[in-house]
Amino acid sequence: MDTRPLQIFLTLAETLHFGRTGRQCHISPSAVSRTIRQLETELDTPLFYRDNRRVQLTREGERFRDYARQALADWEAVRLALQDDQRILRGELSLYCSVTASYSFLHDMLSNFRQNFPRIEIKLHTGDPAQAVERVLSGTEEIAIGARPSQLPAGIMFRALARSPLLFIAPASQPQLAERLSGKARTEAWRDVPMILSEEGLARERTDRWFRAIGLRPQIYAQVSGNEAIVSMVSLGFGVGVVPQIVLDNSPLASRIRILDVTPTLAPYDVGLFTLEKRLNEPLVQAFWQQSALG
Repeated sequence: MDTRPLQIFLTLAETLHFGRTGRQCHISPSAVSRTIRQLETELDTPLFYRDNRRVQLTREGERFRDYARQALADWEAVRLALQDDQRILRGELSLYCSVTASYSFLHDMLSNFRQNFPRIEIKLHTGDPAQAVERVLSGTEEIAIGARPSQLPAGIMFRALARSPLLFIAPASQPQLAERLSGKARTEAWRDVPMILSEEGLARERTDRWFRAIGLRPQIYAQVSGNEAIVSMVSLGFGVGVVPQIVLDNSPLASRIRILDVTPTLAPYDVGLFTLEKRLNEPLVQAFWQQSALG
């Protein structure tokens, strides 16, 4: 069975760029274009809008993307099930996490996984942890690491790896600011404080709720993707931020910030693995999920 056209289609659906797709698939952009045209001819419908400036999935292309992902997953499951030696798993497993999580959790986890399953290749993507659940729900990734939301979406499985406090941080170079904000939160103290916050995600939700509880709207200086950027901007003196303790534990800039002893505190959150419940029947996902339970 030739699954290459589906793999090329899915790569283009992710990159939306013929050149990058060609490089990732080790073929020329023209070969990518021919493959897509052949699929569109067989399906008798366009899968992408494309002109000189952009490439975008059509509505039919989005439906075909869901089919292609499931078809490849089913094919891989059947292929592995028919192997003579069930103990030898082969294939590629996509995983998404933040840069912090990649060295906080993955080093030991992947070292053990590599020893037990040497023929499974990990395709690692890093980015904003607030996108972890969405990337799993959309089928972009098979497994992701992130903070557990207040309510898990239907069909999502979660396995906790650690619990991390959520902290207010200020520049170490501004001790007067840290002293003014420490202790019980006072409206007059926080009213004009420039805040550096995540664009979205659990930390942002809890910070917004905290400010509502003290009767203020935060004065937002910057909204960023990724906790590492928040630590960097706070260390440079641009404002006060909110990050998980686990980020500070691994940050080279930790000495340049100061943790604020503020009440009320922000609730800690659980960091762990996400995957779709239906994917736990897939051999590669199942192997990684079970390995994570062993620590």
